[in-house]
Amino acid sequence: MSEVVYEETATMIAAGELQSFVPFGREHCRNHPNAFNLQLRELQPASELWASDGAAGLVGSLQEVSLQEREREFWQLRKGCKGVKEEDVEFEEELYAAGNVVVWSQGSRAQASSVYKAFTVDSPVQQALWCNFAAPHKKNDGTVSFLELTVCIVQSSCVNVHTMTGKDFISPLPFQVSNVWATKFGLLMERKNTANDAHFSPPGSYSTPYREPLPTVFSMLHPLDEIAPVVCKPAGLFEGSRVQYVSDSAMKIVFTCCQPSIVVSYDTVQGIHSVWTLRKVTHDERSTVLRCPAEPVGTPLGLMASGFLTSHLRNVSRHDSPGGTGPSGALHSHQSRIVSSSPGTHSRVHSPSISNMAALSRAHSPGMAAPSFSGVARFNTSLHSSSPRGHHGLLASPNSTINETVLVPEMEPIIPDLCMEQLWSEAVTAGSNREMSSQASKVFLTSDLCENHYLCFLVESHQQLRCVKFIESNDTSQLIFPSVTTIPAKDAEPLQSIDAMLVLEACGSLVLYTGITRVSKVFVPGLLSPSFSLTNHLPHRSTPVETVSTPANAGSRHLQRLDEDAMPSPVTGLRGPNIKHHDASFLEDYTFQPATPYINALRDPVCNRVTLVLVKWYNIYNAPGGPSAHTEWSLFVTCFMTLMGYNTERLTWTRNLHFEMPLSPVIAAKKARPSDGGSDEVCYLSVSCCDVLEHNYQASSPPSPSLKLDSSAPLFPHIPALFYVLHLLYQELQLDELQRARASSLVCLLQQLARDLQLEEYVDLYWRDYPSIISGFTETLICQMQRPSFLRPEPPCVFSWLSSCLRGEESPPFPYLPGICQRTRLLVVSYALYVIGDENATSTDVSKYLAKLSAGLLRSKDTASKAEYSLFLKNCAFFTGLGFTLKDLESVPFGVALPIREAIYRCREQPCSDWSEEVCLLIGRQDLTKQAHKMTLAKSKSVSSGLSLEPPATTEPDEEEDGMSDIVQEVTGLIWSQDLRVQEVRRLLQSSRPVRVSVVQLPEVSDHEYIEEKENKLLQLCQRTMALPVGRGLFTLFSYHPVPTEPLPVPKLNLTGRALPRNTVVDLNSGNIDVPPNMTSWPSFHNGVAAGLKIAPASQVDSAWIAYNKPKSPELANEYAGFLMALGLNGHLTKLATLNIHDYLTKGHEMTSIGLLLGVSSAKLGTMDMSITRLLGIHIPALLPPTSTELDVPHNVQVAAVIGIGLVYQGTGHRHNAEVLLSEIGRPPGPEMEYCTDRESYSLAAGLALGMVCLGHGSNLIGMTDLNVPEQLYQYMVGGHRRAQAGANRERHKSPSYQIKEGDTINVDVTCPGATLALAMIYLKTNNRSIADWLKPPDTLFLLDFIKPEFLLLRTLARCIIMWDEILPNTIWVKSNIPQVRIRTFDPSEDINMETMAQAQDYITAGACLALGLRFAGSANSDAFDCLYSLARTHMTIMSFAGTAHTFYNLQTCLSMILLAMSMVMSGTGNLKVLQLCRFFHKRTGGEMNYGFHMAHHMALGLLFLGGGRYTLSTSNSAIAALLCALYPHFPAHSTDNRYHLQALRHLAVLAAEPRLLVPVDVDSLKPCYALLEVTYKETKWYDETTVELMAPTLLPELQLLKRVKVKGPRYWELSVDLSKETQHLKSILSRDGVLYVKLRAGQLPYKDDPQGWKSLVATTVNHRSSGVKAFKPEAISTFTSEPALVSFAELFCKTSEGMKHREDTLVLFSAMLYECVTQECPEMLPTYIAIEQAVSALRRGDLLQTFPLWQLRLVVELWDSRMQRGPANRRDTLLTSEFLPVMKNAVDATLDSWLKGEERLHVQNFSLIGSIVLFWGFLDKDTFCSFSSVNHKC
Repeated sequence: MSEVVYEETATMIAAGELQSFVPFGREHCRNHPNAFNLQLRELQPASELWASDGAAGLVGSLQEVSLQEREREFWQLRKGCKGVKEEDVEFEEELYAAGNVVVWSQGSRAQASSVYKAFTVDSPVQQALWCNFAAPHKKNDGTVSFLELTVCIVQSSCVNVHTMTGKDFISPLPFQVSNVWATKFGLLMERKNTANDAHFSPPGSYSTPYREPLPTVFSMLHPLDEIAPVVCKPAGLFEGSRVQYVSDSAMKIVFTCCQPSIVVSYDTVQGIHSVWTLRKVTHDERSTVLRCPAEPVGTPLGLMASGFLTSHLRNVSRHDSPGGTGPSGALHSHQSRIVSSSPGTHSRVHSPSISNMAALSRAHSPGMAAPSFSGVARFNTSLHSSSPRGHHGLLASPNSTINETVLVPEMEPIIPDLCMEQLWSEAVTAGSNREMSSQASKVFLTSDLCENHYLCFLVESHQQLRCVKFIESNDTSQLIFPSVTTIPAKDAEPLQSIDAMLVLEACGSLVLYTGITRVSKVFVPGLLSPSFSLTNHLPHRSTPVETVSTPANAGSRHLQRLDEDAMPSPVTGLRGPNIKHHDASFLEDYTFQPATPYINALRDPVCNRVTLVLVKWYNIYNAPGGPSAHTEWSLFVTCFMTLMGYNTERLTWTRNLHFEMPLSPVIAAKKARPSDGGSDEVCYLSVSCCDVLEHNYQASSPPSPSLKLDSSAPLFPHIPALFYVLHLLYQELQLDELQRARASSLVCLLQQLARDLQLEEYVDLYWRDYPSIISGFTETLICQMQRPSFLRPEPPCVFSWLSSCLRGEESPPFPYLPGICQRTRLLVVSYALYVIGDENATSTDVSKYLAKLSAGLLRSKDTASKAEYSLFLKNCAFFTGLGFTLKDLESVPFGVALPIREAIYRCREQPCSDWSEEVCLLIGRQDLTKQAHKMTLAKSKSVSSGLSLEPPATTEPDEEEDGMSDIVQEVTGLIWSQDLRVQEVRRLLQSSRPVRVSVVQLPEVSDHEYIEEKENKLLQLCQRTMALPVGRGLFTLFSYHPVPTEPLPVPKLNLTGRALPRNTVVDLNSGNIDVPPNMTSWPSFHNGVAAGLKIAPASQVDSAWIAYNKPKSPELANEYAGFLMALGLNGHLTKLATLNIHDYLTKGHEMTSIGLLLGVSSAKLGTMDMSITRLLGIHIPALLPPTSTELDVPHNVQVAAVIGIGLVYQGTGHRHNAEVLLSEIGRPPGPEMEYCTDRESYSLAAGLALGMVCLGHGSNLIGMTDLNVPEQLYQYMVGGHRRAQAGANRERHKSPSYQIKEGDTINVDVTCPGATLALAMIYLKTNNRSIADWLKPPDTLFLLDFIKPEFLLLRTLARCIIMWDEILPNTIWVKSNIPQVRIRTFDPSEDINMETMAQAQDYITAGACLALGLRFAGSANSDAFDCLYSLARTHMTIMSFAGTAHTFYNLQTCLSMILLAMSMVMSGTGNLKVLQLCRFFHKRTGGEMNYGFHMAHHMALGLLFLGGGRYTLSTSNSAIAALLCALYPHFPAHSTDNRYHLQALRHLAVLAAEPRLLVPVDVDSLKPCYALLEVTYKETKWYDETTVELMAPTLLPELQLLKRVKVKGPRYWELSVDLSKETQHLKSILSRDGVLYVKLRAGQLPYKDDPQGWKSLVATTVNHRSSGVKAFKPEAISTFTSEPALVSFAELFCKTSEGMKHREDTLVLFSAMLYECVTQECPEMLPTYIAIEQAVSALRRGDLLQTFPLWQLRLVVELWDSRMQRGPANRRDTLLTSEFLPVMKNAVDATLDSWLKGEERLHVQNFSLIGSIVLFWGFLDKDTFCSFSSVNHKC
């Protein structure tokens, strides 16, 4: 062997008991239904076989007949990981194949194995394996490739590829394969060499003796790619490095690997193994193998061979397949058993079985993604040859057909994809006396503890494991194989997770190796047979289970801890998931638990010395039984010091270590002990210095042989470096309270090394830290070594460095080891950042504070902070960037942690709402943490995932479902806490209960007339009931999350009544009065919309659930149509399958078509979606070609489709649609009898749609100049001659209408409304005065009389919203819209119709009010509301004096518009005055109060309580367009009226709603609460920057108007949301039901419990703090804080009990501490207070054994002093109060003074402790103290 193998024979490691491995798939296959296929076919008659399967039935039956007695099985295992993070759960995956079945299962220790996927194929599985293919993926910036994870199942005729994403491919095989291998690039296939596989001659040269071999290795880079031959580039000895096809039949592949991409092959002739790198072929290599050679002879596969190969690879017959036999061999197939070359494997049977024709047809169908070649047997053609047999196959199949003539067409050659380049080959065996090596039965990669990588292959014929070491070249492009080591072995298996391998020696014993270094024997109970093997007999190779680390990333890997769990141990436990490759996996193989400190980039400079150290320690550590904590430490010290040259038997302290061992250690199961991890870390850290520091010094060997240290010891030269590393580790342990106990063990070792290295300063430091321990050490050994440069005379002390930092003194950079002293680095940098105030400490100035002792080890992730962040935030961001949490901060000593806690505390005061979750967690803001966490969680309930927001239980058990029970009472109860207005709204809007019909029967009225009178009264009430659903839909908007397994509850539309006093039922169906037909059609539609609008956008709705809700009875079809429209309005209709949409539309149900078209259009608002455009286009004749078939589309469906075009193309300015819609506004009647009724609604719809398409574009209509859109619209508005129809419409309108004769003039009664609103929407908010002047009302009475009052309303509305910025919220502005001619006084002699003038004034006022409502929609502007409310009261007064019904109608119309405007302004606020008006109009049912008025009033009520108070209206362009469609000021006269406006459009108001309710939720109770908000408005031209205070829950103004929203103190922690940067964060909060988590400050009560703030804990402190402490009662603490730590402390330590009666002062002190923590809101300071008090008390008693607590006191005092030096203003910044700290400092000073003055008797045994304390506290220097000590001794 080329290298020395260290052998330790004295120890043995015990492993778990041996258990047999049974693959999970075997049991599953026994129960697989495939096993019964043959039985089922036997029971089935032959006639059924042929009828059902065709030819496949017979073929399938024959196929299942097998001569094999037993199915061969094989399996493969690998390690899997769920997710991408390191902490994710690891599991084991098994791929098992037997017969026709492949089972992919998964399992782990925590979860039993289960089937992940199972596959059944048509023919026996030859091989199954995992493989990753690179699939191209197109992105915006180009084509990138991603890995497609697949399972490949190899059959005789094809390869089935199944991807993880569900895609299936069938790739036919052109030849029979012997093996398939997974590589980095795809699959490698080895062609099967049969007995008659001979060389072939190219066509046309039969007489020539030249023959070329066929390629034997092929590649497939993707299932859709062609199978291409692989080329190779041998290391040229014979023919140079010529590129050629891999055609050597003697070369067999035995192993492939993805990382690194290598292939191991075996030459069966020479008996040697070779290693090749597999890579993509280069352009030059590709052209070399394809080009014409200079000489045909001697060139591998030259032109003739290449052309011949290509032609035969291309020209094949479908029948010549390895699986499909020719005509002569259809029923005659012979079994040819070919024994695999792998030793000990089962026999493989290669039989060309009869394939199922269905599988063949699938393989050739274009739908199955077959490759582009023409047949299954692509390479399997026949040719005439001069071989001795006369005929043979090119790639011989036992039953291929024979063709006498071969025609070779001109075809493109198959281009090779991959190239194998030879890297290394075994030396050829010299001489004939040495037997040839057999093929390797196992190949694997392994590495040792020093990260040397080896390729190992087992040669069973020689019983050798050959380990080839490989390293990367400098440019990382090539692997170099420098050495080969042979280890005697019968078998071997890698343990990759612990960098080791298990070797079975010839004698039958198991030995653990790391690399080529022998570690120890492993004892396995029950392992007796010497012929035991580590793997089962496989039919193919053993693939490595885990990804092997490449040299490229070796520098970043950690040498992980050798924990008990990671090594073989005497514990019998569960088998690990990593190394079980086959049935012999019995060893424990847990993954390493990451532990700090780490070691990185460990190299091996001399003779494997580091490996030897680790091996020796490993042997001691893993001896059977396992050491206890103390034994483990003593073993380590003994091992470590021996390796440094010490004789541990001669050192007193090391000799005494062993006396503390247990006399009878119990050999038991070793558990993971938190306190036992230090010693092995110390070992590795000590060793790591060989790499870290050895280049910095030269050790001088001792010249004299009389020294006591053995200079020949392996680690002797490295003692200074080891000492320095251990010292820095000691400093690191001092900074961790949980590790500090280990520091006291380590200090003994350190003081010995410091004495021997004659480092007095270091000895002094250790003496000061642990005087009681160090005082007993006196032995010093002679160690003459040169002091290296990095070993400073001043010992690095982290506490001293931090102390000088607090005092403001300059200090040298503190040394640290990257990756080891992480806490040191963290605290030093944070002090530099926070205490010194250096903003660049985390980025550019690190070297000023830290001296790195090595280069390029571990680069910690620094968090880049924004420049505008404060130092406090930078500090917190720096911590979180390194993964530092509050839990870690608890383990930092209290003195060191205090400045960090201050920085965190000051960050806590005024954080930003968009900080990361980690920073919020660190600063202790649970409210922000939950808010940040909630942004990433899917919600399950309507306000918060943590809120209990179940709908309230109904009071009456028999109460009908009214559809409004889902309004969250917890929130509405806070918004409207003084009254029951929500219940009143529910009462007004419910339609599921019978109405009360109260008619008094007069004496002269007969019973029959009385019944008719009651029914007439009921008919009037039903006009109101039918209008209620429109308002109810707005009230319950987005308040319900449906259950996917239950249908949506739809409240009943009850049109019956109850007559008092007998409560008799009154029904309209009795036949006593005439009821309009189809009266309930549209009300049912609205009822369905109202039910569907309850569904929140975040609900889980899918296509199946939508179809599931379809009612079975046709009477409910209208409701379902409305339900579909509602699903579109809340965005869920996009999930409905296209097939269902087609199904609904083909039914021809008018309502369903309307709801569906409007729904899908709303869901695709402004997207220009082509599929929806086509859907809408077939319902609009104007969008169809003139020659298209005329479709009988109902008029209302056409109206809905036109509006749908406007919605889909909203704001796009689409030229073609705008042109069509412009012409459709003025569409003439005809042809013939078409388009004669309800033309107004179609023209209005076209105008609204045109306005939406060009919404807000104004004069910037790009590409539409020739259309003259404004002029054309103006003509439609005022009238004139009709323009000639252009384009396709000319043909359509040649035939005139038979019913309406309009002539050549425009009918403005039809076109004016649509044109007016189109003009208004196109020029919306543009302030274009020239267009606005077109819309001014006439200023003469004559012209005013020519315009319909309704048109005056529309013109006023349009003019005002164009001049958007001029709308003012006062009555003066409203009256300014009335023309002057109406305001002036009239002469009585003039013939003027005053009623017409009054009517014009009313309608103009209504238009102005509607514009005012749109301008201030959702703003709750008090001026706008006051203006509208005064106008409403005025009109109600006038209406009470109205004489005629006509006057009443006009006034009622005007009042309805004003009421709607008021509801828009106060939308979502539930204003009481508007509610009173709505209730007033609700009660009016007689006279002229028709269906339309009721609809308007209840829409106003719905808008007022929009979404239960959670939503309000937006004023964006899109919202204004939706409101114009929904609130068009001509309401229907009766329930079937759609003449002027389609009723379904009333629901488009939903598109204008936006969530703006902010609900504070207490993060502790998870209940909504009150909180004070400070809202700052941006400066505008109407007002300066303004700040207002709002009590949340409240509706926020529109976000673009705001600058900042802030949760204001003092009740709750402050929180600021800055909207000047971006509004997305607040938008996301509002869209998630507006839940803003707030945290109640300690000592405060919620506003609900303490409205005035008089009961809070802080309120008791009036003048000074002491009165508050005295008044404070610890037992009432739970009222003021929810911190569990404070509550528990008060319960356990602050109550007077039997044991605490005599310690009254302690109770007072604890209560004072508790009071400070509560009032200062810093519960984390309680442990600090207690620790300071404990340190002072211990010092008083003289119980201190170390100076560590005094160090912390000193740091606390220095922090206080530094604050005081900056001035009194900084006192509030410190967490410790001004009373507590001086008292403690005085107590320490008094104690030390008494010691120095000799007031207390100084005992000799305490003298060293007292001396170190005095020295430490700085009273004396060392010389003065020495004289003081001599005086004391004399005393």
